[in-house]
Amino acid sequence: MSDVAIIGAGAWGTALALHADRAGHRVSLWARHPERIGAENPRLPGFAIPASITVTGTLPTCADAILLAVPMQDLAPTLARMRPGAPLLLCCKGLDATSLELPTEVASAHGFTRAAVLTGPNFAAEVAAGLPAASVVAAEDKALRALFCTLLAGPKFRLYGNADPVGAQLGGAAKNVMAIAAGVVMGAGLGENARAALITRGLAEISRLAVAFGGKAETVAGLAGLGDLVLTCTGPNSRNFAYGFALGQGAPLASLLRANGPVVEGVATAPALLTLAAGVDLPICHAVAELVSGRLSVRDVIAGVLSRPIRDE
Repeated sequence: MSDVAIIGAGAWGTALALHADRAGHRVSLWARHPERIGAENPRLPGFAIPASITVTGTLPTCADAILLAVPMQDLAPTLARMRPGAPLLLCCKGLDATSLELPTEVASAHGFTRAAVLTGPNFAAEVAAGLPAASVVAAEDKALRALFCTLLAGPKFRLYGNADPVGAQLGGAAKNVMAIAAGVVMGAGLGENARAALITRGLAEISRLAVAFGGKAETVAGLAGLGDLVLTCTGPNSRNFAYGFALGQGAPLASLLRANGPVVEGVATAPALLTLAAGVDLPICHAVAELVSGRLSVRDVIAGVLSRPIRDE
């Protein structure tokens, strides 16, 4: 039995806490407002919080492992309040909109050098329910990968190690942008053919991005890329897809931003990726960035993507 501290009591952090508790660990769940969590967490309704999970408003000072499940844009300020020590598993996806850093780079900048990444096709409610799922623990350090795979693996939660954290993180970041685009396609009534094309070309775009930054194309072809991309572009529980779907149906941009805030990671990630990857051909990321900024309408974005010059695949 290990002491596992989970920071971030959103849906994903709560699901991970329930999973770690089922795995037999002593679990603490840090919440910004612990008083709002009672018999269950309103961020993940329908799942009882057992008494064996300690809900707290105090950041952990000691633990065998810490899982950080805060939104990407809250990662840096959260780490700034912590002290390096226990191995860290980063459970957020995206880029820091200010520094343009990946999660492991943000962690390193704050002195956390023993940090791995958890990524893959996982909806929080299904993990909380104990349904079968698979994910990736990515880190260059083999021992660190093995530690977290051993700690969190279970009969219905299969974990794969991956030595390419760059490719894994870029796959997890860019898929949120593609999910917004897929939502727009379906919300605008463009059909399943268009969504299938979008997913396929999105995968090619993510692969170009990963390779340009030293990642591996085969990582993008696995759970951290293709698996996550398919789930978020087709699953009804995807926040990014739902956001894009509403845009495609004509919902006002300002109202969507007020309603969803930072949890729709693709909104901040699209422009950040474009700035970071200047010179890499990212037409879908560019289209989404133009759309979520309000510079182009849904109709203009669709017309622009479809009128790109003909070339070989």
